[in-house]
Amino acid sequence: MTTSTALLLADLTGVAVFAASGASAAVAKRLDLFGVVFVGFVAALGGGIFRDLAIDEVPPLAFADWRYAATAAVTATAVFWLHPQLARLRTTVLVLDAAGLALFTVTGTLKALDARVPAVGAVVIGMLTAIGGGLGRDLLTAEIPVVLRREIYAVAALAGSIMVVLLTGLGYAGVGGLTAAALLVFVLRLVALRRRWSAPVATMRPPETGLDRPPS
Repeated sequence: MTTSTALLLADLTGVAVFAASGASAAVAKRLDLFGVVFVGFVAALGGGIFRDLAIDEVPPLAFADWRYAATAAVTATAVFWLHPQLARLRTTVLVLDAAGLALFTVTGTLKALDARVPAVGAVVIGMLTAIGGGLGRDLLTAEIPVVLRREIYAVAALAGSIMVVLLTGLGYAGVGGLTAAALLVFVLRLVALRRRWSAPVATMRPPETGLDRPPS
């Protein structure tokens, strides 16, 4: 299997996983079939569309290659009809979401590097490729985006994207190195879920008014 074929399969697998995630969120909000497919499409392809626009690849693959849109639409439609069975697979969905995060991080960073985007820009594009669809999904379903909450999500993608850039710079961006970067994102995300790791959150303290002080 060539590297390009492997990347295509990884991309389409990520599309299917995020389409299922988006469609599940839309079903939970009781959207109709069109709404479920639309949210699934945005969740699956939003990050990739941003990536392609950022690296000036027009039209984006989501529109230029029918396989991307078809994968997202078929997966979201399947979730619409099969959601009673899928509702019992929450753990499986979380694992698949972590896998999609890892795959999109690697492919997004690699495509940015192939487009000769500098290292820092490639890291940002790789991270946003991975989390962009989830942002769109949460906004469309009126949820605070996962990446803005305490869960370790964007941080995992950022770590994987940095690893891809470092491996590429050192000349180790082969299948083994890229697999290691994807595993870093995957494992970090799952361990964070398991151990309930979170980023720091500001603690809001009420201002002192002097009214609650005891009399002297």
